[in-house]
Amino acid sequence: MGPDQALLYIVATPIGNLADMVPRAVEVLQCADLVAAEDTRHSQRLFSHFNIDTPLMAYHDHSDDKRTGQILQRLEQGQTVALISDAGTPLISDPGYRLVREARERGFRVVPIPGPCAFVAALSAAGLPSDRFSFEGFLPAKPGQRERALRELAGDTRTLVFYEAPHRVADTLDAMGLVFGGEREAVIAREVSKAFETFHLAPLKELAEWVRADSNQQRGEIVLLVRGAERRRDSELNPEAERIMKLLLAELPPKRAAALAAEITGVNKKALYNWSLEQK
Repeated sequence: MGPDQALLYIVATPIGNLADMVPRAVEVLQCADLVAAEDTRHSQRLFSHFNIDTPLMAYHDHSDDKRTGQILQRLEQGQTVALISDAGTPLISDPGYRLVREARERGFRVVPIPGPCAFVAALSAAGLPSDRFSFEGFLPAKPGQRERALRELAGDTRTLVFYEAPHRVADTLDAMGLVFGGEREAVIAREVSKAFETFHLAPLKELAEWVRADSNQQRGEIVLLVRGAERRRDSELNPEAERIMKLLLAELPPKRAAALAAEITGVNKKALYNWSLEQK
């Protein structure tokens, strides 16, 4: 039996190995009235492999409101639409947010079909703490903006997960070493589930040198994972909390500044107040 009508399916597709495609995803794509794909040419290989002949429509980050409206109109007509990206789970650093939001606001059901996701696969096999992590997607391409983004994350104690373009990976690792410290442990996960899958764990300085020494490590799909910062003592604050406290203390007494900063950052008010006293 095919999928219910007038649904928007969010379908995960393989990130490399076509055998990772789940049977439910194949069924949905075969039975849908329309598949909205990030790149219709790229998706043809997947369709050919699984004998899918459903009509394809391009839908990507540069699609205008008209294209979104065309898909929503299909739903209004009682049709079923499936959204896929080039690889992995749609909306994870891939297009789809505007469409999903609009569909939900109009009362349509949006149903996920779980499957491959590059950063989840990389995190599961990286050997870094995975109980708490933050997926940051792609860092800014410009060096100055990239460094500012990294500085905002420098005190985060969670494992940090990034996607990166192959031609920028070496520079990004250098920037991470500069901001986080060269001894911070990190992993490059490259070509996950593909023929040349590579995982390499090392301190950031060594990892950057290893990548620069081997041009093969600057190719393909790349996930970077960085161990979180060491937890600070109670008397210390993370950089963002310190920044906010300094701004507030310029205008307010310590008690009031600590109360406001606690609301903004979630840091314990007493810890903030004690820190302010130590600054005098």
